[in-house]
Amino acid sequence: MSEDAFNMSIRKFLKEVGVTSQRKIEETVRDGQIGGKKKLKVRMTLTAEGTGLNHVVDGEIELP
Repeated sequence: MSEDAFNMSIRKFLKEVGVTSQRKIEETVRDGQIGGKKKLKVRMTLTAEGTGLNHVVDGEIELP
């Protein structure tokens, strides 16, 4: 696989993660599953099967 194909494959995966994650967060907020909170604490964990990759990103999303 060329370096360009590798980069495009990563970008495609990250785009899918971003789009689907945003939809799920919006659904959660829209469905009222947040209990009157002002911020939503979120965590994303990235793993790769067969490797030692385990990357965690924590954050907060301001709610409307």
